[in-house]
Amino acid sequence: MANKSKKATDPSASSRPAGAPQPTATSERRYTIQDYRLEKPCFTLKQVQEGDRVLYRCEGDLSGPPPPLRDSQFLSPAELIEIYRWMLLNRRMEMALENLYKQGMVVGGVYFGLGQEACSCASAYALEDDDWIGPMIRNQGALLVRGFAARDIMMQYMAKASSPTQGRDASSHMGDHLRRNVVAPISTLGDLIPVLSGVALGARLQGRNVAAMTYIGDGGQSTGVTYEGINFAAVETLGLVLIVENNLWGYSTPADMQFRVQDLAERAIGYGIPGVIVDGTDACQVYDAAHEACARARRGQGPTLIEAKMMRMKGHAIHDAAAYVPEPLLEYWRKRDPILRLERYLLGRRWLTEEENERLIADVERQLEVDRDFAVAAPMPEPESAAGGVYCEGCHEVKPRYGVPQMSVTKSVLTTALRQVVVERK
Repeated sequence: MANKSKKATDPSASSRPAGAPQPTATSERRYTIQDYRLEKPCFTLKQVQEGDRVLYRCEGDLSGPPPPLRDSQFLSPAELIEIYRWMLLNRRMEMALENLYKQGMVVGGVYFGLGQEACSCASAYALEDDDWIGPMIRNQGALLVRGFAARDIMMQYMAKASSPTQGRDASSHMGDHLRRNVVAPISTLGDLIPVLSGVALGARLQGRNVAAMTYIGDGGQSTGVTYEGINFAAVETLGLVLIVENNLWGYSTPADMQFRVQDLAERAIGYGIPGVIVDGTDACQVYDAAHEACARARRGQGPTLIEAKMMRMKGHAIHDAAAYVPEPLLEYWRKRDPILRLERYLLGRRWLTEEENERLIADVERQLEVDRDFAVAAPMPEPESAAGGVYCEGCHEVKPRYGVPQMSVTKSVLTTALRQVVVERK
């Protein structure tokens, strides 16, 4: 895959890996941020006052058409069609959840990934069976790719007895560490990053390098635990694959009012790890960047930070109408709908005919209808069931996933961890 690089300090190309420091005679360091985008939007959001109203105004050129998708270096036509199907299912499932919410069948709120399906589905598709993932609230497409059914997610939101948490929790707080290697989302933003770093560490102690993928938004990446988790993974060369979903809004605060760096991938420089920028609405770019990052993790070469740029096309949650978003900005990103872009790409390459596409869409709709009917008909949990499953009472055996712990490999890691505990207790 051809790519352009964003360089700091020295314009010359570096022979070292992307993001790695290269000392010079003057003690300067050179860093390279790989930028795979074919389009680099140039606009800013500013807070202005009109009469007694405070609102955001978008300044910049929003007139250009969307670029073509970048050809994938790794995906076959059949694999790309499969990703397209996951994205469609992701979109249609969330539309069904919105309707269920309006019918009073959802317990709590609903968090949408509208406009972010390419990021969720294509990144998860890059994982192998032994790899791990910790999705966030907008990554329900990743759950589908990892083997959860749409009915599982809908029942979870409706707190049904047959849901993955048996009705004990709603929203997307669901995982499966036994079969699917999925760590449940954590509401405290950023906390999944040290958790997935710990998963990679656990595999390392058993003699296995795996990719441990998780996500954080442009707002959540400002948290201290984000820094701690990435830094630990960097220092210990763990296989963390962190996807920063820069969807332009931290709830109702635009990215331009959250941080001063132009690209969040630049923060990889401070950790001494590779930083990559992709168009989050281009499934090919997302997959290729994730594929390379996961392969690097499995080789034992440490973490990668991938910034996926896109637009959150709904409010923070279903209760948020997102009236603060300027209409020209919404229209700009509607033209860059990741599903429509991939559909046109597949049709244009003749990898998918119009008839095949219609059958694929109809099949997704049939599957979703069956799953929705199943979820609606599923019973609510019995009140007395709330008392069970709170503590482990010998119900399962905790044992190494990949083999016997490699104690000879763990000495420096354990020493570092013990020192950290001592520092925190002081």
